[in-house]
Amino acid sequence: MAANLGGGSTDADGGPVRHIPVLLSEVLTALDARPGKVILDGTFGAGGYTTAVLDAGADVIALDRDPTAIAAGQALVAARGGHLTLHHTQFSHLADYAPEGGLDGVVLDIGVSSMQIDEAERGFSFQRNGPLDMRMSGAGVSAADVVNRAKVGDLIRIFGFLGEEKQAGRIARAIEKQRLREPFRTTRDLAGLIEIVTPRKAKDKIHPATRVFQALRVFVNDELGELAQALFAAEQALKPGGRLVVVTFHSLEDRIVKKFFTERSGKASGSRHLPMVHERAATFEPVGKSMIAASEAEAEINPRARSAKLRAGQRTSAPAERPDMAIFDLPDLASLDKIGV
Repeated sequence: MAANLGGGSTDADGGPVRHIPVLLSEVLTALDARPGKVILDGTFGAGGYTTAVLDAGADVIALDRDPTAIAAGQALVAARGGHLTLHHTQFSHLADYAPEGGLDGVVLDIGVSSMQIDEAERGFSFQRNGPLDMRMSGAGVSAADVVNRAKVGDLIRIFGFLGEEKQAGRIARAIEKQRLREPFRTTRDLAGLIEIVTPRKAKDKIHPATRVFQALRVFVNDELGELAQALFAAEQALKPGGRLVVVTFHSLEDRIVKKFFTERSGKASGSRHLPMVHERAATFEPVGKSMIAASEAEAEINPRARSAKLRAGQRTSAPAERPDMAIFDLPDLASLDKIGV
C-alpha cells in the first residue's frame, strides 16, 4: 500500500526515479515537515513522500511490507547519511518503530504501488498477464487461493463489500462453475471470465474486472484491517502536536479514516435525539480542511489522483484511547478459516 510511484532505478542522488506522489504539496503542509522533526512514512513504496520529507529537513523512519520496495530503497538509505532508516514490516506495527519521545508525524498513502502494478508476476493488474497473486508481502494466501477455494457466498461478500461490485453474485457463481473445470491460475483467466459474464458497455468508464481485482487485493492483504490498526498505532506513537496525514484512494478506506478522526475528536457518538451522556477528551484535532481532494490540474496530469482524498489530524496531550475495531463497523472478512481457504 504505497504511493503511485514509478520504477526501481535510481537518480543521481541515489534515490528512485519516480513520478510525483499524489497531493505531495498538501501532504508536506499537513505534516509540517521541517528540520528537527522525526516523521514516519508507513508506506515507503518507491520513496516519493520520504524523499520530499527528507528534502524538507526532517528525519524519516520508513516502513514497507513489500520486500521489493525495501531492497530498492537501500540506495536512498545510503545516500541520506543516517537521516533515513527503512524497515520491512506492516504499517500496523508502526508504534514499534517510534523513538522514545514519540513521533512528530506519520504519513500513510493507502494505495497500490505502480511498481507492484508494473510487475506482471505480482498479479495485481489484469492489464498484464501473470500469476493471480496480489500478495504485497509475497507470503500467505494468494488471490488464486481465494478464487479457487472460497465458498460462493463468501466471494459474493468479498466482491460486493470490498469491491462494491453490483454483479458480485453473477461473477461468483460463474467462478464456481469455471473452477470445477479448471482452476484459475493467471490474471487473464479471471479477467477473461469477468469480461464474458459482465461485458463492458459503451458508457462504462472502467474495465468490468476492476472492482473484483480491487476487492481481491484488499482482502488478500487485509488492507482495511491494516489501515484501522495503523490509525490506532499512530495515536499511540505520536507526541502531542504530532500530525497524522492519510491519503486514500477508495471510499471504504476514506470512510475508515473519517470515522477515526470523528471518533477521536472527543464527541460522544449516539443519536442526535438523545442527550449527550459524556464527552471524552479529544486525542486529535483537525488540521486544515476536513478533507482535501486533488485539484483538476493534478488529476489531469495523474489520473490516479482523481479519487485521492487527504485527511489530517494533530495529536493532543490526551492519553491514547483503547483500540476498538467496532467503531469502523467492518464485516468479518479477515478470517480465512471462515471462508474455507
